Amino acid sequence: MSAQTSEPMGDAQPLRLSVSDTAGDAASSTSLGQIKKGLTGSAAKKSIKLMRGSVAALAQRDYRRGAELALEALKLDEKLGLAWHLLAISREKSGQTTQAILAYEAAVKLLPDESAVAADLGRLAQRMGQLEIAEKLYLKHLATHPGHIEVTNNLATSQRDQGRYGDAIETLRSMIAFAPQEPMLWNTLGTVLSDKGDMGGSVVFFDEALRLDPAFTKALYNRANVRMALGDVHQSLADIAMALSQIEDPQERDTIRMAKAMTEMFAGNLVTGFEDYEARFSTHLPEAVSFVTKCPLLTLEDDLLGRHVLVMGEQGLGDEVLFANVLPDLLAAIGPDGHMTLAVEHRLIPLMRRSFPGSTIVAHRTARIDGRLTRMADGQNDDRVPDYWTPIGSLFRHFRTTQAAFPSTRNYLQPDPARVAYWKQELDNASSAPKVGVVWKSLRLEGMRLRYFAPFDLWRPVLSNPDVMFVNLQYGDVSEEIEAAKAQGISFWTPPGINLKDDLDDLAALTCAMDLVIGPPNATSNIAAACGVPWWAFSTPDDWQRFGTDRFPCYPSVRIFPIDGFGEWEGAMARVGDALTAWSTSGIAGNAR
Repeated sequence: MSAQTSEPMGDAQPLRLSVSDTAGDAASSTSLGQIKKGLTGSAAKKSIKLMRGSVAALAQRDYRRGAELALEALKLDEKLGLAWHLLAISREKSGQTTQAILAYEAAVKLLPDESAVAADLGRLAQRMGQLEIAEKLYLKHLATHPGHIEVTNNLATSQRDQGRYGDAIETLRSMIAFAPQEPMLWNTLGTVLSDKGDMGGSVVFFDEALRLDPAFTKALYNRANVRMALGDVHQSLADIAMALSQIEDPQERDTIRMAKAMTEMFAGNLVTGFEDYEARFSTHLPEAVSFVTKCPLLTLEDDLLGRHVLVMGEQGLGDEVLFANVLPDLLAAIGPDGHMTLAVEHRLIPLMRRSFPGSTIVAHRTARIDGRLTRMADGQNDDRVPDYWTPIGSLFRHFRTTQAAFPSTRNYLQPDPARVAYWKQELDNASSAPKVGVVWKSLRLEGMRLRYFAPFDLWRPVLSNPDVMFVNLQYGDVSEEIEAAKAQGISFWTPPGINLKDDLDDLAALTCAMDLVIGPPNATSNIAAACGVPWWAFSTPDDWQRFGTDRFPCYPSVRIFPIDGFGEWEGAMARVGDALTAWSTSGIAGNAR
């Protein structure tokens, strides 16, 4: 296995899954029926028998057997396009995406009418994030099958996922005029509006989808997410309960369980929230991580005293930082005779070793094996095998079951004191004004993630303060934003000699040299808060890490500034700007910690 040596700076966002709004299923009874109809003609009888067997296996969700029979048919005749199509479906359903793409491509070349394969391949390309390719494949299908409802719907979802909301709306409007009775079109139109931040406007379209089909679980799921974002937790959970009561597909069921977990966390129902949150590791979820360990999984019934526990980091880098809030509790529970081994993203190792000096800190490594993301910790060949292992987020089930269980300690991570002193001196040499670190985005800003970050041009009420020195803490390419600020007379001090994305130990020290950090939740702001730095955080209406409170319980040093609604940043920016003026002129700036 090879390490992921250049992972993005993940925000503290527990795994957010979505029930796919792309329509159609390559292994549905309708799709397999079409393939079965084509199993006639010049192919040998034995080949046809094998391919029919593959169709039957796929219908029973026996994807391994489906692949085996398709491969046997291809051994007899490697130019059987339908056998390649069946192999592609088998590989896709088994999560073997690379092999699936190769098989789909072979089918496209060999079948006389490749448009059906193009639609299947388009769905797979979209799932893999290859949105432009998906769009071209959908258009290829529509060129020979104009007015195909499912593929038109999928075309709109690919346009939506590229942020081309206007194109997606027009695609859907044209088809709705032709087929107003189709609930999937209204549902997808609702997702376009919700993705662009118009939560209130999206509800009417989910309502219409459910009027047409009250049992449409995708619309129930999407409306539940919107209702949570609008603060209607009770109705959100009601929609989720209705969806769970009638769903059969195990992947969609576990995806909706994850939505329930996030809603329960948001509402402060932590016991049920973290219980449902375990669904993130379901084998039915294609992107769920599988962990390779030599010891049993820790349960709520296990005695921790004196035990050796392997804790595996998971999800984004920011999540690993936030969930590390619970590690002091684990160390207290295992006691002086116990031991903790912590496997984290490799850039966090120096910071974690200093913060938990009696523990073993190693890197975790991730690879895709047989189509599934698989993670293991370094050092598992050592003689001392842990008694138990646990994903780091699952420890909240043990130690964070109520709001009162969160500690009041300002910090649980320890920066390098020598580097803190160095950065304080550098900052003092640059200016005597209070130092305010600023972050404003994530490296991942595709699709619905855009709604969690304010456009940079809305930051002026904050950045126009003349009494502080603004320090650029934002990782990634920020040259365009820095130049735009400069054109408005706003200057940033950019720290020299540090890679803000990769040198996280020095980044932690740099944040601790700040008097204040301002910005949305991202990896940097989470590191700062975990080190006890005052952080003024923008908080969106569905901010799960409030855990049913008006604060961030993991970070006592945080002051939150809720936005008025998705896309409504102006009020929060004005409030932060006013608060910064009061802070910078009050005489307490520079003595905040």
